[in-house]
Amino acid sequence: MSNFSVNNPSTGQTEDTFTRIEDSERDDILDRSTAAYRSWRTTTIDERAAILNRAADIYEEKTDDLASYIGREMGKLDKWAKAELGIVVDIYRYYAEHAHELLADKELAAQGAQHTYVRKDPIGPLLGIMPWNFPYYQVARWAAPNLLLGNSLVLKHASICPLSSQACQDILEEAGLPKDVFQNIYASGSQMDAFVADPRIAGVSLTGSEGAGAAVAKTAGENYKKSLLELGGNDPFLIIDDDNLDAVLDQYVGIRMYNTGQACNAPKRLIVLESFYDRVVEGLEKRIGALTPGPWDDKNADVGPLSSIDARDEIVQRLADAKSNGDATVRVGGGSIDRPGAYMEPTLLTDVDPKADVGCNEVFGPVAIVYKANDVDEAVEIANNSDYGLSGSVWGTDLRTAEDAAARLEVGMSFVNEASVTAAGLPFGGVGRSGYGRELAEWGVGEFVNDHLVRVTPQ
Repeated sequence: MSNFSVNNPSTGQTEDTFTRIEDSERDDILDRSTAAYRSWRTTTIDERAAILNRAADIYEEKTDDLASYIGREMGKLDKWAKAELGIVVDIYRYYAEHAHELLADKELAAQGAQHTYVRKDPIGPLLGIMPWNFPYYQVARWAAPNLLLGNSLVLKHASICPLSSQACQDILEEAGLPKDVFQNIYASGSQMDAFVADPRIAGVSLTGSEGAGAAVAKTAGENYKKSLLELGGNDPFLIIDDDNLDAVLDQYVGIRMYNTGQACNAPKRLIVLESFYDRVVEGLEKRIGALTPGPWDDKNADVGPLSSIDARDEIVQRLADAKSNGDATVRVGGGSIDRPGAYMEPTLLTDVDPKADVGCNEVFGPVAIVYKANDVDEAVEIANNSDYGLSGSVWGTDLRTAEDAAARLEVGMSFVNEASVTAAGLPFGGVGRSGYGRELAEWGVGEFVNDHLVRVTPQ
């Protein structure tokens, strides 16, 4: 059965196919992962850090080829792919360079003993279920901290990412990681429930859809194991004054359309004050209307294709439904582009009903939505009128007011005069329908860990 394939969304052509695992292979995969864990956990911190550091070197050395893989797989523009790989390099280097600090024992007051402390121990084989939109970055932020801890990993990537997912394994093994500590498997979503339930899997991390997250969390909970979910987002982007409006709108369009709008933490709801709302709409009509779609290797393209023709068609249909139902006004774009591949017109919506589909559910594509508020308090109220809670940003020259508004956003990550920022040393994660748990920085080693209390008391 070959249901993993490279379907180039820039051309609409299938370039290669890969065979999915059989259910009967699960035992061998998990037995090998368990055996590898027992050995890997006994290696020194220095050994693990050296491998992570070498992996960073290899990602850097192979950037051009690795970027072409994800360009062909999901349509990521070459400049964006190389930027993603730069973050991956930073993540592996961060965990290598901070290894001893991150895994250091935490000394506690003796409290009646001679010595009381907490050590960080690994917990066992972990399952990672990863999405296609950032094929290397999503894996790195799960893999690097957990390999440092001493856990072994089984990766089930998106079915459209067979080249990049195998590259994640190959690079780590080239860097010196023992065989089977990291296994990339070509498996379907329907095969994951049995993996999650299996007692050899100690925990599961999923980045993906809400439906997949709910299924994973249910099975993990029923089997008494930890899960981490990073799901969708409907992030607000608040502009609270018009002192630097043109510059802020330039940044907004660049951030919203990055990765062709296919980012969970992209600013999907632009909320501006009524006093300059008309200027915002006019400015966005010009900016978004001028964007040029193109294939992944077109250096002049402003946006690429969607990840697949089906993904494109779903968004275009939702926009058509919103327009016909009176749930939104389409100011720019909204349709598919008549050319081979998964292209759609970058889109601007106004007059959106926040209770309608496009208002309350994530639109995972190049679609900007603008709301207006009477004042900052109402802007925050609109921002918080969402079941999602990944991130949000506030833009303004009065930093005290902006910071106060940002602190009131009911999200996992708030930013002032920047948005959608991710870095190896910053925690990443959300609340509500956006999931739970945190990745990266010290929090990355704090999810799938045994915080092991040790007390030493003389007889």
